[in-house]
Parts: sequence; structure tokens; C-alpha cells
Amino acid sequence: MESNKLVVRTMAEMMAAGEKPDVLFWVGCAGSFDDRAKKITKAFVQILNKSNVNFAVLGAEESCTGDPAKRAGNEFLFMMQAMTNIEVLKAYEVTKIVTTCPHCFNTLANEYPELGGQYEVMHHTKFINQLLKEGKLSISGGAFKGKRITYHDPCYLGRANGIYEAPREIIKKLDAELVEMRRCKSNGLCCGAGGAQMFKEPEEGKKDINIERTEEAIETKPDVIAAACPFCNTMMTDGVKNSSEEGKLPVMDLAELIVSAPDL
Repeated sequence: MESNKLVVRTMAEMMAAGEKPDVLFWVGCAGSFDDRAKKITKAFVQILNKSNVNFAVLGAEESCTGDPAKRAGNEFLFMMQAMTNIEVLKAYEVTKIVTTCPHCFNTLANEYPELGGQYEVMHHTKFINQLLKEGKLSISGGAFKGKRITYHDPCYLGRANGIYEAPREIIKKLDAELVEMRRCKSNGLCCGAGGAQMFKEPEEGKKDINIERTEEAIETKPDVIAAACPFCNTMMTDGVKNSSEEGKLPVMDLAELIVSAPDL
């Protein structure tokens, strides 16, 4: 995909112009502030622009969904963050949301409804796969044609929400060879970041879980490790840095794989 200027409008701008987007892109904390995850955000925006999707973001009005607070046991903070977000979403009459973060996806889809936040929420892998099926987006393998790609299932996408096939279908559409780890799909192993573990040092043990998971990925002799979560991306990247594959084995989000395809 050519690096054209990204077009991103806020909900406030659209409302001021008397317009309403078809979908809200929920960027998330990682996608907004983490330098590595920002690249995933930009890649997904490129896909949205290329597919002519009428979307908007909340911008400065977006706050954390409250997922880390809830997983860490601070239910009160979660409720405060969630209710604030729900009021903002209600003011803009948001009904459909897409996000690149499985943690945001799970919280918005499964935990906001009981607080009054009812939305159609999609993870970007499912959204992209839908664009491909509808012919709004086309890709070919390009640099990934014939390459071995192993895919790590994020916990909040896979086991928590049963989304296994959309990411794999995208990889196959890149004309790449999908090589599965011995623990995958419903038997997949956590990267180690979930449950707010991302924000603390791990407990003492024989081996860090992200090292264990990355070793399983390297066993498949991949050219690329594919991820679909900014936290998983960070943990797997750190795992690669701890191996002999440092500097040789990239960890890429599926959105980044797609924007590298020449047809875009």
C-alpha cells in the first residue's frame, strides 16, 4: 500500500458538520500511546481509507475502557471509566465500533452492555476479512507469497470470544503458508500480558510465559510471527529479542501484513 496521507476525522468534527460515520474506530490506549502499537493503528487507518469506510475516532474524548483496572481487581475504577465512556458514546449515538485491541473488544462487547452500553463491536481482523469478502479490499501475497507465517491467538479474541478463523483466512489470502504452533486455537497459550500482567513484573518462576510462547512460535520455523493484539505483539517481540532470531524474525499485526501487499 502506498503511504498516502491518512484521513482521520473525529466524532466531534463529523457531528459539527451534520454527518454521522458508519463505524467508530476505538483506538485504545496502546494504539494511541505506545510507539509500536501506533504503527498498527496507522496500518488499519490505511486499510479503512483504501476501502472507503466512513469512520471516525473519539480523539481526546476516548478514555481507557477500564479493562486493566478490572483485571487488576479495581472494580470501582473500571465502573468510573466505563460509565464515562458510555456517556460519551451515547451523546454521539454510536451503534457500531471496530477496534484493533482484543481487550477493548472484549470489554466493549461483553461488559459494557450490563452498564447500558449496547453496541455492535467488531475486532479489526473480522472487519478486514469482511471487507475482503465484500470486495471492498483486495490483496495479494507480495512479499509474503510462499512465506511461512505462524499466528498467535490472543486470549481475548480466541478463547474468550471464539474468533479463530478470520485471522487465519486473512493469512491464507496473502498466499502465505499458515504454520500452526502445537498449542493453538482453543488450546493456545497466553502471551503473558493479559489480566493486567502487562503492567507489572512477572512473578518468579522457571521461565517467563512470553519466552515459552515465542519458543513455540520459533519451533514452526516461521518467516513471520503474526499477531492480532498490541499486547501480544509487544510480548512476542520481547520473546524474539531473547532468542537467536533477534533482528531476523519480525512480529507483525495482520493489518501491517495487509498494507505490505502490493495490490493496495
